[in-house]
Amino acid sequence: MRNGKSPKEKAHHRIADRLKQQADDVERLASDLDEAALSKRTVSEKWSLNELLCHLWRVHQVFEKRLDALLSKENPEIVSYEPERDPEFPGLIALPAERSRAEFLSGRRRLISRLETLSPADWHRKGRHPEYPHYDVHFAMEYMAHHEAHHIYQMFQRRAPLAEAPH
Repeated sequence: MRNGKSPKEKAHHRIADRLKQQADDVERLASDLDEAALSKRTVSEKWSLNELLCHLWRVHQVFEKRLDALLSKENPEIVSYEPERDPEFPGLIALPAERSRAEFLSGRRRLISRLETLSPADWHRKGRHPEYPHYDVHFAMEYMAHHEAHHIYQMFQRRAPLAEAPH
């Protein structure tokens, strides 16, 4: 390789960068608002900014545990996550939004540090998922990034009636 990195290594780097950028977006969209504004449902029957933040934090926790399993076990079974049946979610949304944001960002920094140290072989350690036949670390992290992007867009929409997003 002339530039030192294989296409797969470049893809791994892009995923880690994307997850870092998305954490910056979450921080920006959840900043400069008080608890009442963050908890306000600006779209009827849809999650507030705080609920979206807590969902992203919870999904982050789930995927970090998946990463632990993929890196420490041979071909571990990965259980599907069903947010509507998650007994921990109500406890997260009951916390102050500032704490949720700080915990999400702290967890993300930890995850990015881990991803940046993975070898190419580690990125392709496999697991067994009931819906995805080619599940590995790369797939899990890319899946999380796509899932998160959808909810960051919702955060942008939900914030618009409250205040302009910081630049």
